[in-house]
Amino acid sequence: MVNWLPPHSIEWYKQLSNLQGKYIYSWNSTLTEPIGESIFDKEVVQIIVNKKVLDVGCGHGEFTLKCSSVAKEIVGFDVTDHFVKAGKENKKKNVSFVVGNTKDGLPFEPDEFDFAYNRKGPTSAYPSLRKVVKNGGELIGLHPGDELGKELPLLFPNLFETLQGTPILDTINQRLEISKFSHSEVEVVNSIEYLHTPLDVIKLRCFGQNPIVYETLKEENLSDISKIFEQNTTNEGLPITFSRYIVRAIV
Repeated sequence: MVNWLPPHSIEWYKQLSNLQGKYIYSWNSTLTEPIGESIFDKEVVQIIVNKKVLDVGCGHGEFTLKCSSVAKEIVGFDVTDHFVKAGKENKKKNVSFVVGNTKDGLPFEPDEFDFAYNRKGPTSAYPSLRKVVKNGGELIGLHPGDELGKELPLLFPNLFETLQGTPILDTINQRLEISKFSHSEVEVVNSIEYLHTPLDVIKLRCFGQNPIVYETLKEENLSDISKIFEQNTTNEGLPITFSRYIVRAIV
């Protein structure tokens, strides 16, 4: 498709930051408990009290700034300079932001941090995190689960591709094995996400894409999507699987 960028590529993140300025979802939906993000956020806030913390893949820094209220010091790290710029505009005294690519390593001193978290950031960070987090320090990661939206390719085969196997989990496990943490585990947290309208299906599919892509898909597919949506919706909306992996590791 013309103007389509591979989701979560560097070019895609750059375009998203230019379009929105923030990493926030553009579709409307409702989630049932348990919610991976809520579990992760609560756990992080409890652990980071009075610690020096690294936030990998910080995006526009919203969660970084939230954590700064309890952390001793926190550093946000992201590959997208426009996101980092947004974070700096609201910066507090104990917060700093650094631009860089985890595939090039992390530009910090050995054992510089007491704790690190990776909230939907790159899995390529894990081997480097082992070096910059103190021995015995903890790491927590949050990543999309392989079952995320697994119903969508079945309902809308012209819009969504079916994924085979567990490529995300396989990559996470590979990164963790390379990192040689003293302990690591991955928890699967699944719940239900209810999409509110047929347009939300298209918005989900086009998240981070050029607006032309959204308008084209809407013009070509909205009628068919609406029919399928109405056939499968409930009072809450169209139910799809909401899946997250939570990584917990000790250096």
